[in-house]
Amino acid sequence: MTDAAAGPDTRPAPLARWEHFPHGADVGVCGVAPTVAGAFEQAAVALTAIVVDPNLVRLEQCTKVECSAPDLELLLVEWLNAVIWEMTTHRMIFGFYRVAIDGSELRGEAWGEAIDVSRHQPAVEPKGATLTALRVACDPDGLWSAGCVVDV
Repeated sequence: MTDAAAGPDTRPAPLARWEHFPHGADVGVCGVAPTVAGAFEQAAVALTAIVVDPNLVRLEQCTKVECSAPDLELLLVEWLNAVIWEMTTHRMIFGFYRVAIDGSELRGEAWGEAIDVSRHQPAVEPKGATLTALRVACDPDGLWSAGCVVDV
C-alpha cells in the first residue's frame, strides 16, 4: 500500500488504460492493464470518469477499501460498488486507485477529495455496478481486462 503521508505514485503502468462502452441508458466501464489488480484500478478510474474528468481530482485524501468475493468477476462488482458507496456516503470523488488482490480478498486505496460541485461539475451519479457484461479475463498478449455495466 502507499504511504498516505507521501501521497500516491501516480505514474501509469505501461499499457494501462480505461474506457467506456455504451449500454442503453447506462454506461460500461472497463480497465485494461498488465495485471488483474491494475485492470481493477483502471476500471475504477473509468467509474470516476462517468462523473468527472479524473484529471480534475486532487489527490488529497486516501480512503481504504476492502472487499471479498468467491471469484474475480464478482470481486470486480464488489470493488466498484464499494467505491461507489465511498463516493456517495462521504461525498468524495477519487482520481487514483491502488489495488492488491490475494485470492478472494481485495485491499484497495482510493485517492481523492471532497466533491466540489462548482469545480467538478459532476455529470451523473453512479448507482451501482451490475452483472451485465461482467468480464474479467486475460488476453493472449497477457493484458487483463475487467469491466461491467454501471447503473447511472
